Amino acid sequence: MAKVLMIEDDEELAEILSEYLHRFNIETINVPDPFLGLSELETHEFDLVILDLSLPGMDGLEVCEQIRKRSDVPIVISSARSDLTDKIVGLEKGADDYLPKPYDPRELVARIKSILRRIGRDGHRGEDEKKEADLRIDSDTKMIYFKNEPLHLTAAEYGILSYMLEHANEVVSREDLIYSVDAIHEESSLKSIDVIISRIRHKLSDNPKHPRYIRSVRGLGYRLTP
Repeated sequence: MAKVLMIEDDEELAEILSEYLHRFNIETINVPDPFLGLSELETHEFDLVILDLSLPGMDGLEVCEQIRKRSDVPIVISSARSDLTDKIVGLEKGADDYLPKPYDPRELVARIKSILRRIGRDGHRGEDEKKEADLRIDSDTKMIYFKNEPLHLTAAEYGILSYMLEHANEVVSREDLIYSVDAIHEESSLKSIDVIISRIRHKLSDNPKHPRYIRSVRGLGYRLTP
C-alpha cells in the first residue's frame, strides 16, 4: 500500500479524500499544519506528498521548497488558488504536479498512480524486482556488508550501525545508541556519538550535506535508510 502525507487545513476535505484514496490502496496521513507536516517527513517515510498552498503559518510554496531541500519525495500541489504564477513557481520549487481545486478525486488517484509508477513505488512490484538494500547484516558472522563488500568497523561502529539497521527508517536518538550499544560506555557524550556516526558515513562515502544513508533529524537524532 502506498503511503501518502496530505498537508491540508480543510480537514473535512482531507477526510473525504483519505477515505476515497484508501479504496485504491493508498494510505493517507493528514496534517492541517505545515510545520507538523515537515516534522512528519523528518520522522516517517512517505511515497508522496499532497500539498495545499493556503496554509496557516507558512505559505504552501515555501513548504514545497522546504520539503524539496530535505527530501526527493514526489509532491502534488492541490490548491484552489487559480493564479498561473502559483503553478509555475510551485513546479520551479520542486513540485511534480499541480492539481487545481475543485477536481474529481479520480483525477487525483490517476495523477498519484502515474507518479508512483514512474518512480517505481506503486506497491505492485514483484519480490524479484525490488531493489536489494545497499546495507545488510549477517547475524551469523556479525559482519555488515555495503554493496556486497564487507565493512571494516570498530566495535562501536558495528554496534551503532547494526542497531540502526535493526531500526531502519526509524529515528534513533543519540541516547538510544548510548544505552543500547554494548561497545559504548554509558558515560559517553552525545558528541562522541556524532563522531562515530561521522566515521561510519565516511566508510559509506555518505556526503553529510546530502546524505543517502544516514540523515540527521534536527533535535531528535539520526535515521538510516539502507
